Amino acid sequence: MAIKTVDMNRLAAMTGNLFESVAILSKRSRQISTNIKNELDDKLAYFEGFEQELEDPRFQEEQTKVSLEYEVKPEPTEMAVDEMLEGDVYFRKPSEEETDLLF
Repeated sequence: MAIKTVDMNRLAAMTGNLFESVAILSKRSRQISTNIKNELDDKLAYFEGFEQELEDPRFQEEQTKVSLEYEVKPEPTEMAVDEMLEGDVYFRKPSEEETDLLF
């Protein structure tokens, strides 16, 4: 994975606080990671129940192809940062009334 610099001031300006931006990116990254894992599990679930066919090289090749497809995808953190910089991440700050209800 190549190292890519990120303008931290730009991230901080989006929320007004760098730590809030990092927290938002962390939550979005976890969401992306969960979605990717669910997709991969769904695709690999197809191969369950084919014990005899798993020895077939073509069947193994298909399974390897699915796994490699997900290995070359960018990391969830990288995807979250790109989404935030493009303005595709929705976040909101709770109002004072909402925070008063919590305590």
